[in-house]
Amino acid sequence: MNATALATPSPPSSSYTRSSQAPTSSTAPRSGTRLGGLDGFEMLKRRAAETPGLISFAGGLPAPGEFPRTKLAASFVRALQSPSCPALQYGWPEGDEDLRSWIAGQLRRRGASVARDDIIVTSGAQQAVSLAAQMVRGAGARIGVEAESYPGALELFQALGMTAVDDRSNVDAYYIMPALSNPRGRKLSAHERARVLSTLRPIIEDDAYADLCFDGAAPRPLLAEAPDRVFHVGTFSKTLCPGLRVGWLVPPRALRADVLKLKQAEDLQAASLPQAILEDYLRNEDFDQRLVRLREFYARRAARMEQALRRHLPGWRFEPPAGGFAIWAEPDAQPNEAFFLAAAIEHGVAFDPGSLFRANGAVSPFALRLCFSSVSRDEELDEGVRRLARCWAEVA
Repeated sequence: MNATALATPSPPSSSYTRSSQAPTSSTAPRSGTRLGGLDGFEMLKRRAAETPGLISFAGGLPAPGEFPRTKLAASFVRALQSPSCPALQYGWPEGDEDLRSWIAGQLRRRGASVARDDIIVTSGAQQAVSLAAQMVRGAGARIGVEAESYPGALELFQALGMTAVDDRSNVDAYYIMPALSNPRGRKLSAHERARVLSTLRPIIEDDAYADLCFDGAAPRPLLAEAPDRVFHVGTFSKTLCPGLRVGWLVPPRALRADVLKLKQAEDLQAASLPQAILEDYLRNEDFDQRLVRLREFYARRAARMEQALRRHLPGWRFEPPAGGFAIWAEPDAQPNEAFFLAAAIEHGVAFDPGSLFRANGAVSPFALRLCFSSVSRDEELDEGVRRLARCWAEVA
């Protein structure tokens, strides 16, 4: 299937039902169904935020200490000093030319044949995924995802009236993170990569963590192999800071005009000020060297959490991540995940429950995502796992 075979976009659906109420630790049974989707998780997340001294392994946030605050502040000032001040003015829906040129250059270095005009700057990767999804056969489409996938995408597909399935058979399109998956931090195997490409289905390639592979530079994207049917999604949220809300989409060229019309109808343009700050920062700083430092930083934290898990929770299974922010752990028992999360918060530690990452919301097998990325100090990785182990001993 080439790009011209893709259907026209359809409006979002209102059929969004991934929610229910989460029990508290004092009322939750030790067996039962899933945590309760976004609403239930939001309740427990807010409780965690209000717990003094809590160590959070939840959220998938970048390390605040790694934000280049001083340099971004300098870029902010310089962006406002331009005589015409484009940073405070309306811009084109496709985004800043110089920023798009920089992004295209990065993708060319990875083997993709991309020009500046192929890039559409978006309000974060989430908008890019949304635009791509609306171009892939619209409401009613079946979209193949991995066994565990990014919850924000799963919730988005449901809101659009699409059905996410993890068997990858008889689907209209795929959503995958081939460079580094979320939540496992796993690279797509050569066999699976070839299989997905061989189906000739449209692919939404979420490249959010590609620059954070611990073993070096980002791998060759699927965009380089099948530009006529890959919607390539990227973001600065993981490598710089999410507050700027700057991402991008590279749609198939045959569909670029349609995507741009859809985007313009949604928001006119991505915000001018963050783009101007980012363009100035990239022009004046060594971003490649920043990526080297970030890989080393997150790799060290991953190793420390791995050591803590082996020491304090030796029965738990996990695969050391190849990059990214988190470890996907599968314990040796099957407690009720809502009960365990509520109990963990009472012990001063939080995590992301496994059901949120599954297309069908399954709670079994019990699993959890543990983010090592955003704790304030390395020592909190050890203490947080110790608290988790004490809670596990009581609950499991």
